[in-house]
Amino acid sequence: MPEFISQKMRTLAPELDPLRIGTGWKQEDLSKPQILVESTFGDSHPGSGHLDRLVAAACRGIADAGGKGARYFCTDMCDGESQGTDGINYSLASRELIADMIEIHGGATPFDGGVYIASCDKGMPANLMGMCRLNIPAVAVPGGTMNAGPELLTLNQLGMYSAKYERGEIDEERLNWAKCNACPSCGACSFIGTASTMQIMAEALGLALPGSALLPATSPDLEDYAYRAGKQAVELAKAGLKPSDIVTMDSLENAILVHAAISGSTNTLLHLPAIAHELGLAIDGDTFDRLHRGAHFLLDLRPTGRWPAEFFYYAGGVPAIMEEIRPFLHLDAMTVTGKTLGENLDELQRNGFYDRCQLWLDDANARCGLSLTRQDIIRPYDQPLGADGSVAILKGNLAPDGAVIKHTACPKEMFRAVLRARPFDSEEACIDAVLRHRVQPGDAVFIRYEGPKGSGMPEMFYTSEAISSDPELGRSIALITDGRFSGASTGPVIGHCSPEAQAGGPIALVEEGDLILIDVEARRLEIVGIAGKKRTPEEIAAVLAERAAGWRPKPLKYKAGALRMFSEHAASPMKGAYLDFD
Repeated sequence: MPEFISQKMRTLAPELDPLRIGTGWKQEDLSKPQILVESTFGDSHPGSGHLDRLVAAACRGIADAGGKGARYFCTDMCDGESQGTDGINYSLASRELIADMIEIHGGATPFDGGVYIASCDKGMPANLMGMCRLNIPAVAVPGGTMNAGPELLTLNQLGMYSAKYERGEIDEERLNWAKCNACPSCGACSFIGTASTMQIMAEALGLALPGSALLPATSPDLEDYAYRAGKQAVELAKAGLKPSDIVTMDSLENAILVHAAISGSTNTLLHLPAIAHELGLAIDGDTFDRLHRGAHFLLDLRPTGRWPAEFFYYAGGVPAIMEEIRPFLHLDAMTVTGKTLGENLDELQRNGFYDRCQLWLDDANARCGLSLTRQDIIRPYDQPLGADGSVAILKGNLAPDGAVIKHTACPKEMFRAVLRARPFDSEEACIDAVLRHRVQPGDAVFIRYEGPKGSGMPEMFYTSEAISSDPELGRSIALITDGRFSGASTGPVIGHCSPEAQAGGPIALVEEGDLILIDVEARRLEIVGIAGKKRTPEEIAAVLAERAAGWRPKPLKYKAGALRMFSEHAASPMKGAYLDFD
C-alpha cells in the first residue's frame, strides 16, 4: 500500500487538521484515505442540477470503504441556454477553466484519490482532463441522460421546430408545446450529442465503471454506480492505480472505435486529443480518420438514428457496443476496476448485467407502446447502419490541417459536389441570409472568424439546423466553418476548418463565387475555381498568395478576461484547442 500524500500533508501543514475539523470532519477521519469528490453540480442546467445526489452517494461509498470524501464543485455552463447569443463563445473556454479549477482544488491540498462526476458537453471532458492532470487514483461517474418527452420528443428537435416556425410552417402554439416538453427531467440531453458521447468516452477509456455511461438520470441504478465509484476510489488509492496507467494509446484507440460505432459528436475530436495531451499523449484528426475507415456504425439513436438516448442503457450500453466490435479492441487495456477491458466484458456476461438492461427495455416498451429489441437499438456488427465509421477528415488547399465532417449525418448527394462560395464573417450574418432565402442551392456557405482564436469556437447549431431542416437546402448546399457544431447537428456541415481564419488560414481568403470541391470519399476540401471558373492548382495557389498578401487579422474580439486568454493561447482545433503556452 502506498504512503498516502494526505498524511504527509498533515505533518507539513499543522493547520490542516484543525481546518478540516472546522469543516465538519471528525478526528478519526483525518487518518483515513482522503478522496476528492469533484462535480459540476449547480442550478446551471438539467445535466448538473441532479449531481448532488450522486455526490452524496459517492461519499457514502467512500465512507463505507474506510475513506473520507471532500466535496468540491465547479459547475458548468449550458450550450443550449446560450445558443444564438455571444454567451456560447464561452463554451469551449469553460472546459479549460473547469480543468484548471480541478487542478487548483487537488493541487492546493493534495488528495489520495478522486471521484469525478459530470454529465455535459464541457463538464465531462473538463473533469476527465482534470482527472488526468492531477493523475491520482480516481473514478469518473457519468451523470446520465434525461428522459424523452411526449411523442419521444428530445431537445435536439427544437432547432427544427424553431426553423419551421421562422418559415411559417408551424404556429407559435406548436413551437411552445415543443419548448415545454423537450426537457422533462434532469440529465444530459437525450440524444447522442457531445454530452452523451463524452459520457460514453469516459467508460470507453476505462475511467468509469463498466456499464455506467449514459444511464437514465432518474434511474436508481445511476446512484448505485456513484456509490460503487466511491468505494472503488478508495481501493484504487490503496493500490496506487492512476489515470496514466489506464489512458494509453490502446485505450484511446478503443474509445475512438466506440466513437465510430455510436456515430459520436464531432466535438469529440476536440476533447479526446485534449484529454490525451494531459498525459503527454498525442492524437489528432488523422487518428480518428484512420480508425473510422471501415468501422461499422451500429447505434440507432438520435440525431442520426430513431430513438432517444435513454434507450442506450436499455440495450446494454457501452458493454453491448464493445461486444459487437470486440475483435477490434485492445482487450488487455487496464480499467478503473483494476481489471482489463476483456475481463470486465466477460464478468458482465456472467453477472446478470444484460438481464437487468432487458428489464428496463421491457418497461420502456410498455410505457411507450413499442416492441423494440436490443438489436433494434444497437445493431449487430454484420447488420450496421453504415460501414465506414461516422466522421472523416477532409484536407486540401482550403483546410491544409484538416476539417471534420460527420458523414453519417450528411445526405449522400453531398458526398461529392462542386459549389459556389458564399462567405460570411459571422454566424449572425449567415443565418439571416439562410432564413431569408438569400442562400441558393449549389452554394457553399462559409462562416469564418468563429474558431478558437476568432471568437472562442462557438457552435453553429442554429444555422446548421436551419439548413438541414429545409428540404431543398439540406441536400444541395454545404456549411463550412472554422467554428464547430453541436453534437445534435445534422446535414451537410463541415467544421473545425484549420488553420482558422483568425490565424490566417485559407478559409479567410475565400471570396464570393470561388468554386469549392467537397469529396468525402477522397477526403478532399479544396478551392478549385475563381469567380465561377475552374483553375489549375498552380493558378489557385497564385491567387491565394495574392489575397494573403493583402490580408490582415481582425482585431481581437475580446480585450480582457477568459476569452482573451483563450483566443491568444488556444491550440489548433485539430490538436484539441487546449491552452498552449509554448
